[in-house]
Amino acid sequence: MVRLVGRSGARPIRPPSGPRSSDAPDRAEGAHQHRARPAPGSPPAGPRGADGQRRGPASGLRAALSGRSVAGQVFVLQVVIVLLLVVAAVLALVLQARRDSTTEARNRSVAVAETFANAPGTVAALRGSNPTAVLQPRAEAARLATKVDFIVVMNTDGVRFTHPKPDRIGKKFVGTIAPALAGRTVTEKIDGTLGPMVQAVVPVRADDGRIVGLVSAGITTASVGGAANRQMPLVLAAAAAGLALATAGTALVSRRLLRQTHGLGPHEMTRMYEHHDAVLHAVREGVLIVGDEGTLLLANDEAHRLLDLPADAEGRHVRDLGLPPDTAGLLASGEVATDEVQRVKDRLLAINQRTTDSQGGPPGTVATLRDSTELRALSGRAEAARERLNMLYDAGVAIGTSLDVTRTAEELADLAVPRFADYATVDLFDTVLSGGQPDAARRLSRTAMSGIRKDVPLYPVGEEIRLVDSSPQARCLGTGQAVVEPRLGEAPGWRAQDLERSAQVMQFGIHSLITVPLRAGSLVLGVASFWRSEKPQPFDTEEVALAEELVARAAVSIDNARRYTREHSMAVTLQRSLLPRTLPEQNALEIAYRYLPAQAGVGGDWFDVLPLSGARVALVVGDVVGHGLHAAATMGRLRTAVHNFSALDLAPEELLSLLDELVSRIDADETEEGDTAPVTGATCLYAVYDPVSRLCTVARAGHPPPALIHPDGRVEFPDVPAGPPLGLGGLPFETVDLELPEGSRLVLYTDGLVEDREHDIDEGLELLRGALERADRSPEDTCRTVLDSRLPAKPSDDIALLVARTRALAADRIAEWQVPTDPAAVSEVRASVSHRLTQWGLDELTFTTELILSELVTNAIRYGADPIKVRVLYDRTLICEVFDSSNTSPHLRYAAMTDEGGRGLFLVAQLTERWGTRYTPAGKVIWSEQNLPSPS
Repeated sequence: MVRLVGRSGARPIRPPSGPRSSDAPDRAEGAHQHRARPAPGSPPAGPRGADGQRRGPASGLRAALSGRSVAGQVFVLQVVIVLLLVVAAVLALVLQARRDSTTEARNRSVAVAETFANAPGTVAALRGSNPTAVLQPRAEAARLATKVDFIVVMNTDGVRFTHPKPDRIGKKFVGTIAPALAGRTVTEKIDGTLGPMVQAVVPVRADDGRIVGLVSAGITTASVGGAANRQMPLVLAAAAAGLALATAGTALVSRRLLRQTHGLGPHEMTRMYEHHDAVLHAVREGVLIVGDEGTLLLANDEAHRLLDLPADAEGRHVRDLGLPPDTAGLLASGEVATDEVQRVKDRLLAINQRTTDSQGGPPGTVATLRDSTELRALSGRAEAARERLNMLYDAGVAIGTSLDVTRTAEELADLAVPRFADYATVDLFDTVLSGGQPDAARRLSRTAMSGIRKDVPLYPVGEEIRLVDSSPQARCLGTGQAVVEPRLGEAPGWRAQDLERSAQVMQFGIHSLITVPLRAGSLVLGVASFWRSEKPQPFDTEEVALAEELVARAAVSIDNARRYTREHSMAVTLQRSLLPRTLPEQNALEIAYRYLPAQAGVGGDWFDVLPLSGARVALVVGDVVGHGLHAAATMGRLRTAVHNFSALDLAPEELLSLLDELVSRIDADETEEGDTAPVTGATCLYAVYDPVSRLCTVARAGHPPPALIHPDGRVEFPDVPAGPPLGLGGLPFETVDLELPEGSRLVLYTDGLVEDREHDIDEGLELLRGALERADRSPEDTCRTVLDSRLPAKPSDDIALLVARTRALAADRIAEWQVPTDPAAVSEVRASVSHRLTQWGLDELTFTTELILSELVTNAIRYGADPIKVRVLYDRTLICEVFDSSNTSPHLRYAAMTDEGGRGLFLVAQLTERWGTRYTPAGKVIWSEQNLPSPS
């Protein structure tokens, strides 16, 4: 029951059970009706007095501040509270001030007394003949400096030596000195002639620890006080401000209340209530008002309909109305609720509940009820559809981020769990993992698995699976359509796959399965399975459609990864087949190398080590622009060309010129077909090292410069002219001769080692220099140190690294002779060579060497020109070289029976392992190599 209080007293009004009829008598007509609705734009009317006349704002404010109104009573209460707070603050200040003054006086007196007692000269003055003459001036000076009231020095009997009033010197000290004579500090409060004070007595100790006197210092508490007096005006000012704020606040609140009520009387308030009551029962939303004890005070018609309340529900406890326990408990608890859904019979009600006393109203709650049964069903379907669309969108973003078959399968499994299924597995044919075509055999490999738990008894990743014909996966692969098993416990075909494991899966709680083929065009790559355990409902047809869409998108990415894997494997195989398998045997250089292909795709980097005539060795490093099969094939063509050109013993700059022409022809022959782009160039570095002279001739075509590590560990990058990249054409190449001490290390590399997205080549060269300075002397350790410090986590370009430590051919293994252009000199050469071979222990080669040199020297004398020189080198083979200044080269041919000559080179070719001709700026060299005899 609600009571409305007007001028004529209180009368109970029971809310009606239904809306008022339109023809109900109006009790607020006439003058009351006009007063309830002031004219627009007119100032609000003032409140009425006891005589019914309206009051002005000033008289209303005076009435509000009087003690008879609520606002006046609140104002009086505020004044009383402020006064009590002021009194409490003053008392607290006084008590705190007394306590602080006493503490400060005690601390200062003790500090002054101890300082004077321990001051230099105090002990000596006490032991002197006239302590007063010495200590009195000091005590007065210290007293004035420290602002204490007295400093008294006395002997152990308490007789004063000093005092601010000289007439008291020599008299007995008034105070407690026994504890001080015992070695302790004494503080005590006394009432002196100056008022309440605190004095401290401390002993004066000699060097041997004996007490020779006492020092006392005292100060009145009034001297250290005054804080309360300084804070008292602030407290009084705060009290005045509080009173002013209380008065202003009460006035403002009273004025606002007057404006809000517009001076309405009981009749106006009654009519307003009737209007609100009509609206309350007309709205299509249930409204309940519950008291603080859980009693139902009001329920409109819609609340009666939604909750099926009895006619006498008002006035009864909500738990006695036959409502569901959860709903009754919520209404009786008084808790705040926002759109909390409760099932009441066959309806889903959205309940909003708020308290009525939050703004000073009566205790209780107001609850509104809204029937959301149909809306809930529609929103649930919309939410499910939105979630499926989000999953499909996420699948387009999250699946296929890499061109790796296994990783793509893992992305599908991770996306499905737990948003779609509790466990997801992906099984692919073995050949698909290696990039091949899927075979017809039903042997799959568990490639990916994801789940809400790790201990699920499904086949683990890496397990080979042979499917039985009755299994859902086998039927799925056979028909090419998704297969759903809503209840695995009733699927004998699935259980026949593995009876023991199937029982474990059922015991684990998995009860429903969808299996979908991974199809890319006409190819079936494998199968994806989705398992449910937590949600009790089995998979339905809409979820099967979602699974098919997810798997279809993933199948395209897996097929792309499979194709890339196949092409990448082919490119890697081709590239590795074109690179050197083993390094050739030679004594000029100790070599170590590393080759690392890029993760993004096979490139065209290559290196080679080529033995040349005269114990020389050629080192070559190159890089073809681009990646893929085309770059690898072009690299193979260039490497083959370098092999052929080096066999002609060409100078480095001439070899690079021929390579430049070759790349230009390759570019001219290339046409764009499909996704294959023409070669745009290549870089190369070619170096020839001679262990006899220790000279290294280097030329480069757009390639990074070599690094040279001296025997002492110093690293430099020799100034080798860069030259244009191969394929530009029209520009010459330059060479540089580097004299390398024995034990030097020459480092050749491709740009993938010194260039990446984070560093330019200059910064990369400095980082490489630091790595080379930290490396040990061996080439193998140099390679390891460089790659450990410079290798990126995911190299975007191939890296080729070649480290060669130089050796020199010993002088005692080199023999040279100048040969005059006289045929008689041939015998002398044979004798000299025979003698040197005997010294080297190569007597077995004496006959063939004499025969070879006889032919070569005779040809040089007959067809060549001065000067003529013979050089024999004892290396892995026996090398014979004949130098002359002509450019004519002998040719091997078959001599006729009637020919007098033409058989010499044929004999040389038969007796040697290799022979040939190389040209020098001063002429040519005809050389031959013989294998050394096997050690006995």
